[in-house]
Amino acid sequence: MKNIKLLSIVVPSYNSQDYLHHCLDTVVKGGQEVEVIVVDDGSTDATAEIAREYCARFPGIVRLEQKENGGHGSAVNRGLELATGTYFKVVDSDDWLDTKDYLSVLSLLRSLGPVDLLITNYVYEYSYNGKHKVMRFSNVFPQGEVITWDRMHRFRFDQLMLMHSLFYRTDLLRECGLKLPEHTFYVDNLVAYLPLPYVKTLVYLDCSPYHYLIGRPGQSVNTQVMIKQIDQQLKVTRLMIEAYDLFKDIEGEKLRRYMIFYLSMMVAITVTYIYIAEDEKLISKADELWNFIKQKDEKLYAVLRKSFLNSGIRVAQKISPRLIAQGLKLIKRIYKFS
Repeated sequence: MKNIKLLSIVVPSYNSQDYLHHCLDTVVKGGQEVEVIVVDDGSTDATAEIAREYCARFPGIVRLEQKENGGHGSAVNRGLELATGTYFKVVDSDDWLDTKDYLSVLSLLRSLGPVDLLITNYVYEYSYNGKHKVMRFSNVFPQGEVITWDRMHRFRFDQLMLMHSLFYRTDLLRECGLKLPEHTFYVDNLVAYLPLPYVKTLVYLDCSPYHYLIGRPGQSVNTQVMIKQIDQQLKVTRLMIEAYDLFKDIEGEKLRRYMIFYLSMMVAITVTYIYIAEDEKLISKADELWNFIKQKDEKLYAVLRKSFLNSGIRVAQKISPRLIAQGLKLIKRIYKFS
C-alpha cells in the first residue's frame, strides 16, 4: 500500500463516549500529515456519533471505521490494514497525547530517512490520585541518533518499553505478519514484543507524548479484572513465549536480553495474579505455564526461573499467600500499573 501520510494513528474504541473527545482533541493536532483512524469495535453508545463529528470537523485527517465487536486486537488489526502512514501508532481511546511532544515526534519523523522504530518516553496518569509518573529511556538509548540494538544500554529493573512508547514503520508491521488475537485483553504486549527482532534501525527521542490513564473502573489492568481474565493473560504470555526461540532466532545479545526480561515480567505478573486469587482451580495454571515453558525451551525455563521476580514469587508462595499479595504491590510499584 502506498504511504500517503507521515503517521497513522489508530484509536480502537468500544463504548468510549465518555473520553473519546479528549483523545481526539489531542491526536488531530498533528494536522494533515497525520491520519486518525477511529475503529469503532461494535459500540452501543455514542462513540460512532462522536467520531463522525470529528470526521466532519477534520476532513482528510479523521476517518471512522465501524466493525462488529472483536476486541482490542481486532481493532488494531483493522487499523493496520487501512493505514496509509509511513509510521504507525496505537492510541487507546481513554489516553491522550501531549501536543508539544507530539509535534516534536512528527518533526523528527519528517526529518529522518526511513527508520524502523521510534522510541519515546510515556507518562502514567493515575486517575485515583491525580499523580503521574514518567517512564524515561534516556539511560538506555542515545538521544536523536539512528542506531541498532547493539548500541542499547542496559534497562533498569523498572523500565519496560510498552506499546505507548513505540512508533513503528508501518510496512515493518506488515512484513512481520503482526496479527493480534480477537476477543483478548493485554494484546498491547504483543505489539510491544513481537516486531522487535524485525527492527534493524531505531531512534530515541527524549520526550513524553503518550499519556496512559491508569485506574479507570473496569480497566483491564485492575486487580480484580486481571484475576477474572487470567486465562487471557496466560494466552498472551504463551503467544509471546511461542513466537521465538530466543537463543537461536535472536542474534543480538542485547536484544535477546531485553526480550528475556520482558518475558520474565509477563510470567511474574501472570503467576502472581494466579496465586493471590487463592483459588485451588487456578493454582494449577501456574504449574501448567511453567511446564509449557520448560517443554518449549529448557534454557529459557532455567533463565526465567532464576530471575529476580520469579525467584521471589516462588519463595513467597511457599511461605504465605500474604507475601504474594505484598509482592504484587511491589510489582505494581515497579511497573507502575493499577
